[in-house]
Amino acid sequence: MKLYLLAGLFSLCFGRLYAQPGLQPSTQIRDAMQKVQFFEGRWSGEGWIQMGPQRQEFTVSETGFFKANGSVLILEGLGRDAVDSTVITHQALGVISYDQEAGKYLMRAYRGDGNYVDADFAVKDDGSILWGFTHPMAGQIRYTIRLEDDQWVETGEMSRDGQKWRPFLEMRLSRL
Repeated sequence: MKLYLLAGLFSLCFGRLYAQPGLQPSTQIRDAMQKVQFFEGRWSGEGWIQMGPQRQEFTVSETGFFKANGSVLILEGLGRDAVDSTVITHQALGVISYDQEAGKYLMRAYRGDGNYVDADFAVKDDGSILWGFTHPMAGQIRYTIRLEDDQWVETGEMSRDGQKWRPFLEMRLSRL
């Protein structure tokens, strides 16, 4: 009996040492995630993408929600061809968090084909978002997101040399 009581007390004390006290993100993480709060909710709109000679028009919906006590932002996107809505043109999931030790945001973006990219992600002084990555065949890819008249406006550009940028995507979404 004494052995069970001793084991129970040890488990209780040992467990408390490794428990997550309060389960509250730090002030630094809360402040960083507040800067991307506008993504939260449901968005819908239209856009275009042009990777070659043909421009493809699409409709798109994005849903943003926070998990892990507000410390992780999840963005789910689904795009459909503007002419034939049964054709999916874009399906993605983005996971955004803040690394307080490194003092920067982390972003992993998953595509509908199962591939992913770990992207650079930054909130600029004017409140715009700049995220991007290097693609082995396309070169540098960057996206800029701005809130304009309560619309989520996102543009995508690519560059092989980091100097000349060519637009390949634009979308405008309104909050539902």
